[in-house]
Amino acid sequence: MITAYAAESAGAAFAPISYEPGPLAADAVEIAVKHCGICHSDLSMWQNEWGMSRYPFVPGHEVVGTVSVVGEGVKHLRVGQRVGLGWQSGYCMTCPTCMGGDHNLCGQAKGTIIGRHGGFADKVRAQAASVVALPDGLDMASAGPLLCAGITVFNPLVQFAIKPTDKVGVVGIGGLGHLALQFVRAWGCEVTAFTSSQSKADEARSFGAQQVVDSRDPEALKAVAGQFDLIISTVNVKLDWNTYVAALKPKGRLHLVGATLEPLNLQVFPMLMGQRSVSASPVGSPKVMAEMLAFAALHNIKAQTEHYSFAQINEAMARVESGQARYRVVLDRD
Repeated sequence: MITAYAAESAGAAFAPISYEPGPLAADAVEIAVKHCGICHSDLSMWQNEWGMSRYPFVPGHEVVGTVSVVGEGVKHLRVGQRVGLGWQSGYCMTCPTCMGGDHNLCGQAKGTIIGRHGGFADKVRAQAASVVALPDGLDMASAGPLLCAGITVFNPLVQFAIKPTDKVGVVGIGGLGHLALQFVRAWGCEVTAFTSSQSKADEARSFGAQQVVDSRDPEALKAVAGQFDLIISTVNVKLDWNTYVAALKPKGRLHLVGATLEPLNLQVFPMLMGQRSVSASPVGSPKVMAEMLAFAALHNIKAQTEHYSFAQINEAMARVESGQARYRVVLDRD
């Protein structure tokens, strides 16, 4: 039996439930949950903003814990091992995308909180291929946000072969952005933070930004035109995207990892003349997740977190919804 916290309808309060998960699949593991981060995607799914939530709904896709049971076909994980589970809980393992190592792009990838119960629970199950071992030295209590926010901003550095000599901008200094600054600085790049909140300027510098640009100041944005090899946008709101395209060098890339719902209004000519690109990506493959966790452990990269017990789930979700958290909220097992 698994006990969890579920909402019975969109935006409803969370309350304890119990459910019987059935037999463990041969290729799956069961994780005893120790910590679980709360992501804005949990909030969106709770409120059914994307129209694909099912109720009762159990969020939680930044899961950190230990393996409690392994399926008979699982060879690479063992009982008691420290592990993490992110946005995806399984893959088809046979399509060309999976076979090529891009499991996160599998058309049949299963979401940890889409059509199934997630990690706001004492235990959670997932296909073993989606579960990543935590490296020694990585703090479990703060590791949860790395499994979604962390991999989301780390993946572009790998996918686009970003060099230590590149100039990289990060738009939005929040749950994703504060991790992006740390990763990009440790990668060796020159780092610029774009923020509309000047109260975050000093914090942005503490996370690794060498320059901070006021994104509400048109003159400040014009002053950085043509400077960046890569700009990573972590926000989910509409911006003047053409201004950020203008800030790119020739062959530069504006890359979106924030789930902006409104269509992008882009002028093609500046992109065409400078061979500039606009792209987007989800989380990373298990292989890249493992690389990201190792890199984070090596460079002491961690989310700035606020902690609540699982029993305080409603208070914790309200904190995330308020937008005042600095910068990620994590639930801890008592």
